[in-house]
Amino acid sequence: MYCDQCEQAAKSVACDTIGICGKSPEVSDAQDELIEVLSQLSHWANIDRQSGKTDPVVDEFVTNGLFSTITNVDFDIDSINDLISRGKELLPAATAPTSTSTDVDIESLRKILLYGVKGYAAYAHHAANLSRGSDEITAFTHKALAATLDDSLDANAMLALCLECGRINYLTMELLDRAHTDHLGHPEPTVVSTGTIAGKGILVSGHDLRMLQELLKQTEGKGINVYTHGEMLPAHGYPQLKKYTHLAGNYGGAWQDQAKEFPAFPGAIIFNTNCIQKPASSYTDRLFSWGLVQWPGVAHIDGWDFTEVIDKALESDDVKTTPGQNITVGFGHNAVLGLADKVIDAVKGGDISHFFLVGGCDGAKPGRNYYTELAEKAPKDTVILTLACGKYRFNKMDLGDIGGIPRLLDVGQCNDAYSAIKIAVALAEAFECDVNELPLSLILSWYEQKAVAILLTLLHLGIKNIKLGPTLPAFVSPNVLDILVSEYGLGPITTAKADIDAALAVTV
Repeated sequence: MYCDQCEQAAKSVACDTIGICGKSPEVSDAQDELIEVLSQLSHWANIDRQSGKTDPVVDEFVTNGLFSTITNVDFDIDSINDLISRGKELLPAATAPTSTSTDVDIESLRKILLYGVKGYAAYAHHAANLSRGSDEITAFTHKALAATLDDSLDANAMLALCLECGRINYLTMELLDRAHTDHLGHPEPTVVSTGTIAGKGILVSGHDLRMLQELLKQTEGKGINVYTHGEMLPAHGYPQLKKYTHLAGNYGGAWQDQAKEFPAFPGAIIFNTNCIQKPASSYTDRLFSWGLVQWPGVAHIDGWDFTEVIDKALESDDVKTTPGQNITVGFGHNAVLGLADKVIDAVKGGDISHFFLVGGCDGAKPGRNYYTELAEKAPKDTVILTLACGKYRFNKMDLGDIGGIPRLLDVGQCNDAYSAIKIAVALAEAFECDVNELPLSLILSWYEQKAVAILLTLLHLGIKNIKLGPTLPAFVSPNVLDILVSEYGLGPITTAKADIDAALAVTV
């Protein structure tokens, strides 16, 4: 195996014996084969599209196949082999091209493109669960995967495709945002308890909000409290989800803490997207996967009937009452822009000196205490916007407020980078300046491929001087990194104090 797609790649290069995530060499190699099949399918789909032909079966299969290969999604070799077989059945008899390029920079750009496409495929999958799709997004997916087989494309052409991937990811996040808000309402600032209530319980981890809604419907009146975990925390801000009184609170922290937190949760546990880790025997019998997520030996739920999960919760031991603190979520673009006049006045009056967007994935690798220190050391006249599970490094801190404006604004999930971008654009319009001229610094943490897609979106939008950590991606070659540094000012995080000091040099 050779897997370098996530931030925890062994020795900051690649996992070549077994995945740090728990992925076996057999699964890794099978996922590589699946990507090759998906790329070949896309080669022919791209050709067909030029003559006006489309195949919705192929379109859906490619999107879901890509999502299955994202870090911490499908660890089941039988499942991946089944996808390979189904993909080969969809291939025409003709042979697609196979790349023979050994150019390190071309290979680097291909990986950036592939990982970006994988990232937005996850968002497209969630949107599809809410009956939303876009042929423009699907068409680019085929074009991009076909390009990874095309040795005629030089570095400039591949870089252009990477930036185009950023545009497509923006469209995908926008599509998912509309799907969420049309279906569930706009997020509202909402206080969430991190404690638990005595009684039966189900813990939901992942990202898929429709799955949570269906579970809430099916558990209503059954005496079961439902808790969110990880990236499900923002669910509490949506009106059509928080109306369920048995959506009781948020349990635990980010994905990498599940091994020490889940044994203490006696109810049923279900994963609805990537983030699953090798489960301990103490809770495997209470653990379920759903959708594209699979782990060998873990019960899997197909479709939207959660009876098996509900029955397991009812037969399991009760969750005990435990104290917790309250945190506030729900500061999506609609909520924050409702405070726009107040925020603008606070900046013009000197009460707010700077904004920090501190967002992205959390992880287990050393160095992520940087983000905690940054929140601790940020001056009291600054505001922190945050999204994705990296916020668990500091979201329980009491940072206070500035004239009634909370200093910590939880924008939502990783896909809610769309909200953060809308907020930044609105501020730039209010101050009649470019986004890069705002007193705003982007300091990102990354772990997997959705973060790659979001970074490409920011680069596509021309946003510069982004800080990225805790380490830079292993799949970015030195020459490609030089381009990103020279053209966009992309750089690694250093120390919290140094990066804060550098950021505060920016003025409107």
